[in-house]
Amino acid sequence: MQFQLNTDAHIQGDERLAEVAETIVTSALGHLTDRLSRVEVHLGDENAAKGGADDIRCTLESRPEGMQPQTVTHNDATVDAALRGASKKLRALLDSEFGKLARR
Repeated sequence: MQFQLNTDAHIQGDERLAEVAETIVTSALGHLTDRLSRVEVHLGDENAAKGGADDIRCTLESRPEGMQPQTVTHNDATVDAALRGASKKLRALLDSEFGKLARR
């Protein structure tokens, strides 16, 4: 599975953040990573320097093999919390989609 991190101008997208993001996402997805060709993480600070509650947006786009891309978004107060929230949503979405395929 390929992993790609994208950030906006307000979040520093360094190597450490890429490693942390990959660890959080792959840990949350567990065995489902075997069925994905790629996961893209998009992090953005919606309010920039103004701050505010839940202003970090994390969008995860997964590319399951043989299926259309699946995307989820989660807003939270910190990058870590936004990554964890989006990862949980993506896990639930993929469990549902793969479950539908298995029932066919």
